[in-house]
Amino acid sequence: MEDPEKARIDAYFRRIAAQFPVSGPISLLIITHLLPERPAFLYALARTSTIAAVLPKPKSINPQTLQAVRRTYAVHDLSRDLFADPARALEYLEKTASNHDVVLLDIGGYFAPALTTLTDKFSGHILGVVEDTENGHQRYEALDELPCPAFSVARSPLKHCEDHLVGRSIVFSTDALVRTRGDILTSRGACVIGFGKVGRTIAHTLRAHDLRVTVFDSDPVKRVQAHSQGFRTPPSRIEAIHDAELVLCATGNLALRQRHFEALRNGAYVASVTSSEDELELDALDGLYQRTPVGDHLTRYEVTGHYFYVLAEGGAVNFVHGAAVGTYIHLVQAEILAATAELSRGGYDPGLHEVPSTIRQTIAQVWFDHFDS
Repeated sequence: MEDPEKARIDAYFRRIAAQFPVSGPISLLIITHLLPERPAFLYALARTSTIAAVLPKPKSINPQTLQAVRRTYAVHDLSRDLFADPARALEYLEKTASNHDVVLLDIGGYFAPALTTLTDKFSGHILGVVEDTENGHQRYEALDELPCPAFSVARSPLKHCEDHLVGRSIVFSTDALVRTRGDILTSRGACVIGFGKVGRTIAHTLRAHDLRVTVFDSDPVKRVQAHSQGFRTPPSRIEAIHDAELVLCATGNLALRQRHFEALRNGAYVASVTSSEDELELDALDGLYQRTPVGDHLTRYEVTGHYFYVLAEGGAVNFVHGAAVGTYIHLVQAEILAATAELSRGGYDPGLHEVPSTIRQTIAQVWFDHFDS
């Protein structure tokens, strides 16, 4: 990143922090992608809060960014197992931020399984959670009762810009990896599983690239939306993927399980928009399929009479090329900052919340002032 661009981002976040100041000293546990633009966001958070730990998502770590972040903040390994066991999660939190007021910044609902224990038994005080993604939103929504306030930016209008560009970048990276084998996407049959904001963009982008696109979504409302936009919409997942040469998964909720992999046509390519653990049940194939790397970010799965390819080890395929969505990512990051400030002031009941529309309007105007030129 060039120095003038760094200066512009820094000025933008300074203004956002001034607009949405944090009340009182708080500590942050931050689950995040460690991509090249992320240090600016972490620095913005550190201006008004103490970063107790950064927990990078394992398959979205840029090595140079990791080195830079480690020089300034405590960086800990992240796994689902760390927070799946409430007792272990509580022990970790006590070692990391005991007796502090804490906000948990999440990408993917990692804190959800242990949240009740953390809220009830932590020596400090869990002020709340800020969740970035749709699959994480669903994990918190699925809890019987949220023990603290949780702000979600997953469905924010400000995130639509990012979601649209993520969908485009997914198709770009998929095409680039397929081309490394001498193949192209054009004229192939493709299936998109999940017709949310990202899946919708993927489906339309694939069609614009002259693919024959089938859509499956378990929600009949989304399936009828896809049907109204001219996509083939079979009633079952198995039928949707059966003849697809490319399957792109955009549900965040285990789009493909063992029986679905077995139904793939020979030579099919499979790609995901999020973490493999959230989208693909690849562990179920252990001992059944032989896995063979066939190039950078391509793995062949083979058993007698059947084979297919998984891109980027089942992780978000666009991270292979940096997942760049330009300055639009800073809209969402600003809303996360604003939600953190809201939690620091208290006054919110346990449950899911969104920031008020006036905050989003302020963020959008600040973004225009700094980046629309």
